[in-house]
Amino acid sequence: MRNFSHIVTVGALSLLVSGPAFARDQIRIVGSSTVFPFSTAVAEQFGKSTKFGTPVVESTGSGGGLKLFCAGVGAETPDITNASRRIKQSEIDTCAGNGVKEIVEVKVGFDGIVLANSKQGKPFELTKRTIFLALAKEVPVDGKLVPNPYTKWNEIDPKLPAIEIEVLGPPPTSGTRDAFVELAMEGGAKELDMLAKLRKDDEKAFEKVARSVREDGKYVEAGENDNLIVQKLEKNRDALGIFGFSFLDQNADKLRGNTVGGIEPSFDNIASGEYGISRSLYFYVKKAHVGVIPGIAEYTAEFLSDRAAGEDGYLADKGLIPLPSAELSKLRDDTAALKPLKSLDVAAGK
Repeated sequence: MRNFSHIVTVGALSLLVSGPAFARDQIRIVGSSTVFPFSTAVAEQFGKSTKFGTPVVESTGSGGGLKLFCAGVGAETPDITNASRRIKQSEIDTCAGNGVKEIVEVKVGFDGIVLANSKQGKPFELTKRTIFLALAKEVPVDGKLVPNPYTKWNEIDPKLPAIEIEVLGPPPTSGTRDAFVELAMEGGAKELDMLAKLRKDDEKAFEKVARSVREDGKYVEAGENDNLIVQKLEKNRDALGIFGFSFLDQNADKLRGNTVGGIEPSFDNIASGEYGISRSLYFYVKKAHVGVIPGIAEYTAEFLSDRAAGEDGYLADKGLIPLPSAELSKLRDDTAALKPLKSLDVAAGK
């Protein structure tokens, strides 16, 4: 993977968007490894079908991409960042502090987070509760929080395989990791009586316990490259891997997506909301770069077109769960108008 800062020439580093000349004519995109294959497909189609150059897309993780995106305005900074979670208010504030005051938020569809393993391995019937107990740093035992004592899956649930817990997953900079701990682990913690009481008494203390991943080797940070996790699962049939549904869809001949709460991670189950570990996918556009870096408005239009993001679009073929048509149509209008995101409290109507 190339470091974004090394791509731009030294002379470009001092140029700001407002200057009379601009250093590049290619869109630069960073961010989520989950959104990466969708963004890459759009970039390739965009390069083939328009007069603009093919955008350069890098997989840096959601957190890493937003850090680069929010560093400032100018040719040395990305135009767009992909994210497999929503931007945080703290990131909006960082952007604003660095001069990135107008950000256009684009929700492109949905994705499920899967816990998959090799088809040569044993199937797992998981629940959010068992996921939390397998991966949390501390768990309740006899009314007390203790360092996670579980080493094998069947110690948590006798119906699970009697094999060592080993889960390969993304690092803290990943939007998939953020969504996983919020949706799966926190969801599982809520099902435990002691932690449900803690949540009522002290929500911050509850979140710290619910979202802390064990560090004793049972959870293995495998980087931002989901393809690397897939390769490791092929070699180790006892391990599970955490990644977006699109990667399972692309490797369905090798991997099995395990059920959570009895629900299979399928296209239809994620689209309907029945599968319990699903999230929205986004990209964010730096409004100050639109009309200066050539093709940004046209790239976003391609991404949101029916032929790309529609129900029968080419992104659905790659595993993207599309937005309902009415929502997609409104999103096109809002994005074309470059309506900037305000604070998240304002956006939520609080």
